[in-house]
This record gives sequence, C-alpha cells and structure tokens, in this order.
Amino acid sequence: MASAKIKKGDSVVVRSGKDKGRTGTVLQVQPKDGKVVVSGVNMIARHRKPSQENPQGGIDRREAPMAISKVGVADKDGKPTRVRFETKDGKKVRVAVKSGETIDG
Repeated sequence: MASAKIKKGDSVVVRSGKDKGRTGTVLQVQPKDGKVVVSGVNMIARHRKPSQENPQGGIDRREAPMAISKVGVADKDGKPTRVRFETKDGKKVRVAVKSGETIDG
C-alpha cells in the first residue's frame, strides 16, 4: 500500500477555490476519488422534506468532499506546504518541504 501525503487528522490549508486560505482538520480521505473532507470547509446545504425520522424537515449543513489537490498540509507557521517522504531509522516518514520538519513519526 502506498503512503498518503495527506491523512485523516492532518491540519490543512485550502489553497484554491471559494474557501481559499481557510484551515481545518481532515475528517475523511477518499483516495479512490482523490478527495478529502475538511471540517468547516466546503459546506453545502441540503434541503430536507419532513419525514418519519425527521418530522421537522429543514436544512442540513455538512462538509462536502473536495479535491485533494486543493489542500496542503499546514506548516508550523500556518501556511500550506508540500510533503515528501524520507527514511529515518528505517521508517518511512512524512516531511514538510518548507521547514524540513517531520510531520509524523
């Protein structure tokens, strides 16, 4: 299995689109579709009719998946950085390109 550059729980910055500059944590990664779900970013409103489960109906607001290429891992200064892989002590670890800091491991 190939290692992912962006993983669930990472703090990320949106690089482009309507939410450019906003930050959040990754809630879900969909590698087959090349998408991520980020908390509080790319919100959509779904208008729901009243049903037996939800007799009130109303508007559901939730995060929609967005392209993984639109987000970058947040560096220590809060700006997005690219990620590369290095081998340290026989383990493959993710490293921030800008600062050279180890992201995990």
